[in-house]
Amino acid sequence: MDLKLYVSDTCGFCRRVKQYIDEVGRTDVEYINISHSQEAADELVRVGGKMQVPCLFIDGNPMYESLDIIQWLKDNPQN
Repeated sequence: MDLKLYVSDTCGFCRRVKQYIDEVGRTDVEYINISHSQEAADELVRVGGKMQVPCLFIDGNPMYESLDIIQWLKDNPQN
């Protein structure tokens, strides 16, 4: 499964998701920081349809809202 989490430096909701990932020790989520890459920001809008973080791409399908992302991660633990 391909997991990419789009985040920004100033987003508290992003910090919430990243904190959860760190707490459970997941290593299968790739972080993509749109604060450091205009190309990543453009890709987020192109694929996801809006400039909103956090956004977890699950095999290319976007999921928004930090609590929804955390719940999905809980329901789909790393193998």
